[in-house]
Amino acid sequence: MKSLMKYAAAAAAGAIAATSIAYAQAASPPRAIISIYHAAPGHQQALLEWLAQQDRIATAAGIPASQIYAHTDGDSWDYLMIAPVTTEAQDQAADAAAAKMGLPSGPKVGLELRKHLQSHTDTYVVGPMTAAQMLDRLK
Repeated sequence: MKSLMKYAAAAAAGAIAATSIAYAQAASPPRAIISIYHAAPGHQQALLEWLAQQDRIATAAGIPASQIYAHTDGDSWDYLMIAPVTTEAQDQAADAAAAKMGLPSGPKVGLELRKHLQSHTDTYVVGPMTAAQMLDRLK
């Protein structure tokens, strides 16, 4: 768990550096989804290939690629991913891009993902923000 916190903190620090200016101009902080994946035994590479495919679809749809972190020590997860929360229009653009590439879209995407997973969790967050920005939201 300690390592997970280190990775999450490192991810947040990098994201803060990349988006602090954008937050200052936005009315509300950006939202993201953090996913923690436990690959099915023997599926680590297949899972990475699937995630890379999803990044290609996102890029084709004009959605930023996800940030991925690989487990090296500590808890039992394999990969931690931070991705933007998408809008309905972005979801439709991603489905169209996947269809154009001849890849699954819609509910079939989740079925394909689960072939490579032992388990996963998703957590929705706001940020990245500095502590001062978070305190400003309390006012």
